[in-house]
Amino acid sequence: MLKLIALIIPLGLDSFAVAAALGATGVSGRDGAKISILFGVFEAVMPLIGFALGAPVGHAVGNAGNYAATAILIALGAWMVRGEDDPERLAKLTRPTGLWAVMLGLSISIDELVIGFTLGLLRGPVLPVAAAVGVQAAIFSQLGLRLGARLGARVRQDAQRLAGVGLAVLGVALLVERLA
Repeated sequence: MLKLIALIIPLGLDSFAVAAALGATGVSGRDGAKISILFGVFEAVMPLIGFALGAPVGHAVGNAGNYAATAILIALGAWMVRGEDDPERLAKLTRPTGLWAVMLGLSISIDELVIGFTLGLLRGPVLPVAAAVGVQAAIFSQLGLRLGARLGARVRQDAQRLAGVGLAVLGVALLVERLA
């Protein structure tokens, strides 16, 4: 359970950071609700897709998949630490319809795809993770949207970096656990 929480909180911070950036652009209440639902659905489905891809690979490579999974998690965390907001792109995504909705959903859920792939490599429990990720995405995105106009860009970037550090630390902890 502690590992699940350690996985969910950084993903929540990432959802919060993107939603806060969107909220700062002046999202309406109705569009904000659509964004929260969109985040929840995409972030719940992507681990399932990742798991479907990672499970056969994990089965084929055996124990080496455990090390690959932790390396992927650490790399994802490092990538998130380096990330920055793109205000022009975010402004275009504040009205989630059609292709823009799909682009927004994909942009926020790539890390969940990687998490699902990692769970597939580890042969981990994907359904509880996918459900928890979907719920946290809806909650954290709603919080981010509501607080976004009040937060500066620096706070949003710090939240994304903190999420990346959290995932990297989780990856390192899993690696140490495997080596011990």
